[in-house]
Amino acid sequence: MDAAYSFAKNFVRTDYEDIPQDAAEATKKLTLDFLGVALAGSSKPGVQELLELIAEWGGNEESTIFCSGRKVPAPHAAQMNSTMGHALDYDDTHDTAIIHSTVIAVPTCLAVAEHRGKLSGREFITAATLGIDMICRIGLASKLDTRSIKLGWHLTSLYGYMTTAGIAGRILGLGEDGIVNAFGIAYHQNAGNGQCVLDGALTKRMGPGFATRGGIVAALMAEKGITGAKNSLEGKYGLFNLYHDGNYDAKALTADLGKHFEGINVSIKPYPCCRFIHSFIDSTLAIVKEHNISAKDVAEIMLTCGEGAYNVVGSPIEVKRKPQTLVDAQFSLPWGVATAIVKRKVTMEHFTEAAIHSADILEVSSKIELEPDSSLGHTSLTAPAIVKIVTKSGETYSEQAEHPLGSPQRPLTFDQCAEKFKDCASYAVKKLPDKNLDGVVELVRQLEKVEDVREIIELLG
Repeated sequence: MDAAYSFAKNFVRTDYEDIPQDAAEATKKLTLDFLGVALAGSSKPGVQELLELIAEWGGNEESTIFCSGRKVPAPHAAQMNSTMGHALDYDDTHDTAIIHSTVIAVPTCLAVAEHRGKLSGREFITAATLGIDMICRIGLASKLDTRSIKLGWHLTSLYGYMTTAGIAGRILGLGEDGIVNAFGIAYHQNAGNGQCVLDGALTKRMGPGFATRGGIVAALMAEKGITGAKNSLEGKYGLFNLYHDGNYDAKALTADLGKHFEGINVSIKPYPCCRFIHSFIDSTLAIVKEHNISAKDVAEIMLTCGEGAYNVVGSPIEVKRKPQTLVDAQFSLPWGVATAIVKRKVTMEHFTEAAIHSADILEVSSKIELEPDSSLGHTSLTAPAIVKIVTKSGETYSEQAEHPLGSPQRPLTFDQCAEKFKDCASYAVKKLPDKNLDGVVELVRQLEKVEDVREIIELLG
């Protein structure tokens, strides 16, 4: 039987009491992290333009768009909030699956919760945890080292449609058959490619929003009785056969489904850029701080990386050394490392239209050379990152990092997530009162006790 049936059963039959404590706590941290990066993303290029378009469309006032006070149909609200959450590439990442999970799960839960009515914090945790688990499992099953990344898929978007349908289907109470149909309807819309990254296009931040909108629409269509393909994951023309030429790991897809939840393995980003860059930033910061190296001391920098990092954030080197757009900067290994050397930190202030023209960072970036090493892995976000800095006085310093800050091996605490949330909120298009921000933090901290998640939404609207 197709794995779609297993996931549908999991969405319907799993209760809050079935979620292990560590998985529930992970979902709470990931939720707060998403809310913060979405607030920060609300002021970024492409977001307000999309908001104008959705406002022109009109429709039922069902679900809230963050920082706007505007309510729109649930699919549109999820699309907007998801787009905000992905605008900075500051949202969480499953380092092995190469998936951004909560940019799909959280805006879906919130939008459908408002559409349906009262949704408790426990039910929110359950639905979000199941969604995070599903999208990460699909990513883990797809054998990324040989197929997906090389073929150019944007995996969060590609897998987000069906995941959204499952989450929305659970909250709407569709039942197993209804969710199977929702999966099939969502699958008929599946899309998402990486050309936007190569071209530095704003559509990179739009992909997850397309998925959440499409997945919610799929669940609503299934609720009306419209049918979708039943064998949407493993059928002859299902996801893995059509999109990945049958090259997938069926065991990884459903092993311990309902018992093990992949949210515990999702990393939270301390730096607002592609996860491929994070280990290099860690290594660079370690060198310059330990040996008190300043930008004027640096003669040359050599970065040794896996093929995946080289292809996504390192090549072509001439473009990566001198990003022309914010998206370019978010996916530039030289820019991230040069920023770490010059500023001794890498924060949101270094990813603005003004920042990408910083002469001091560009000068250091011009000294960076990259060397791909196939032995370091094809696509792993946690492949060893080797940084070598040669000073003008002739000293050579090197550092290698494998588990970047924020990973399951070096996790951020809830309080550290709260600090990131408040920092992100300071960049929102509409500044929210401190009491609102404090309220969101405490409600998420004790999310299992919240009777209606609309309390959180009202503080963000």
